[in-house]
Amino acid sequence: MGHALCVCSRGTVIIDNKRYLFVQKLGEGGFSYVDLVEGLHDGHFYALKRILCHEQQDQEEAQREADMHRLFQHPNILRLMAYCLKERGAKHEAWLLLPFFKRGTLWSEIERLKDQGNFLTEDQILPLLLGICRGLEAIHAKGYAHRDLKPTNILLGDEGQPVLMDLGSMNQACIQVEGSRQALALQSLGCVLYAMMFGEGPYDMVFQKGDSVALAVQNELSIPQSPRHSSALRQLLASMMTVDPQQRPHIPVLLSQLEALQPPAPGQHTTQI
Repeated sequence: MGHALCVCSRGTVIIDNKRYLFVQKLGEGGFSYVDLVEGLHDGHFYALKRILCHEQQDQEEAQREADMHRLFQHPNILRLMAYCLKERGAKHEAWLLLPFFKRGTLWSEIERLKDQGNFLTEDQILPLLLGICRGLEAIHAKGYAHRDLKPTNILLGDEGQPVLMDLGSMNQACIQVEGSRQALALQSLGCVLYAMMFGEGPYDMVFQKGDSVALAVQNELSIPQSPRHSSALRQLLASMMTVDPQQRPHIPVLLSQLEALQPPAPGQHTTQI
């Protein structure tokens, strides 16, 4: 399964006949680790995700995650550079080589701005939301739902473009009912938009109080007043977070609305009447 991999001299590995140098650990969680590596053949940095596989089922899930990546060639969905399985005695590690995004996640950007007493501007929010929606549209077109859409699972490219990651959450998430898939995505997307607008999730206070989020989403969300946001953006958020799933706009409708709201490109002027 996958490509041959060998651990060579200390701190280097070979994947697909290319040598990579270990630079530093980027993070870990559960049974996976992410390392920063440098391709000695091209000088580019990559993120190497290593998944510990204790059982055959773990290997199958890692393989499905790789397969999910290979389904897409889209600028707003994280692409897979290489995949292999490495033996470690009786156990295995699945290795996914992914592009490295030095700007980190959307959440890290939100937190960075909050530390400075700032927020994303509406002119920044609208292109971000548009890119996220385009990524979701591509996922839905293949018959899948992301299932874990949140600011920590959205990377930012060098030009600020959003890139959806953690495609492992799509495993066995194929949904045949179009309305259910759309409604699920819109509520998650609404939470992402809320975080971009206000620097926190809409249900953070619910967690702090120890109340049930399941109960909270059954009530209409109260959107804080802020002079930073236009009425059009507030209305968009309200439509995405409405309690009745059938009343939420589908992704194609949302894309049309967002394209109409996009700020003018640099150097492009608009005439106000």
